[in-house]
Amino acid sequence: MLVLLILSDLYRYCGNTKFSSFIKNYFFNRGFNFSFWLRLAGSKSIIAKFAYPIFYYKNKKYGIDIHCTTKIGYGLYIGHGGPLVINPTTIISNNVNLSQYMTIGANGGSQAAVIGDNVYIGPNVCVIDNVHIGNNVTIGAGSVVTKDIPENATAVGNYAKVINYNNAGKSVNRRWPLNLAQ
Repeated sequence: MLVLLILSDLYRYCGNTKFSSFIKNYFFNRGFNFSFWLRLAGSKSIIAKFAYPIFYYKNKKYGIDIHCTTKIGYGLYIGHGGPLVINPTTIISNNVNLSQYMTIGANGGSQAAVIGDNVYIGPNVCVIDNVHIGNNVTIGAGSVVTKDIPENATAVGNYAKVINYNNAGKSVNRRWPLNLAQ
């Protein structure tokens, strides 16, 4: 499963899972580099013990604050390599794009957001508290999400409002086929 998670992330960045693409993205794409160490540090194997110090270093270096225990599905894509902050209680499903300067948080120690499949979250977005974001959702830049967003919606604004149900999720490119995740 660990290898499939890493391959799914690689596929989101370059559209294939070749070893040459892995090397190129590992050295030249800090979003993929971070997600590689995130996956290793979050694994439930002996590898995690050795990977965690490197993951912690990458966390500080890139300004990407995602705890290794955060539940993240297949095909994570971190646009522009961060910086971003994700609460450890957040649940992120498959094929999700996280853009720079975004925050998913929770007030008072409550549960953070649950993000569906094929979701694009734009730059400078804040998702606050226990909101549910449905599948195939696009959240526009600078939005503040405080309420649930239904499936197949495009939401924008402060506070985020659904503006349409046309072509939502179209910004999620190179989706990892979920039948390969089995």
